[in-house]
Amino acid sequence: MYKLLLLTLMVTVWMTLHLQQTDEEAAMKLLYQGKRAVNRAAHAAALQLDRQALSEGIIRIDEAAARAAASSYLAANLQLSAHDWKPLPNSPLRDPIKILVFQIIDEGVSFPYVYRNDDYDYEATLRSPGVILIIRMEHPRIFTATPPIGWEIKGVAEQVVG
Repeated sequence: MYKLLLLTLMVTVWMTLHLQQTDEEAAMKLLYQGKRAVNRAAHAAALQLDRQALSEGIIRIDEAAARAAASSYLAANLQLSAHDWKPLPNSPLRDPIKILVFQIIDEGVSFPYVYRNDDYDYEATLRSPGVILIIRMEHPRIFTATPPIGWEIKGVAEQVVG
């Protein structure tokens, strides 16, 4: 009888550990997916040049077009509603994302420019005009015994000049 009780206890512990490991693996997959989405969104935003300024030889990012491109790429890559960031039915997320920082670095600074944000412990060196993007994303836990997992995902993209 004690062997049956011991076996039941061991199976319970094994299943708990297995479910936690599965949840952690899903979280890492979501983190990588989020990082790729942020990198793509920042890159798309950095490509949105102001054509009028470009005709005058000035490399300037069009802020409205950059925001629209970044929003579009984030929504498409994370399967979110573009207007309120809520996850669509096939999204790997359950909670909306939060855009914490969207900053365009172009004229008005000298390059190379060192961007620092102490609030999010982020530093990047830009050699040409670019975009900084930081979002907050929460992992929808599968196994509620694990603590909540969330990330501030950071990305930067710049124009290639030269």
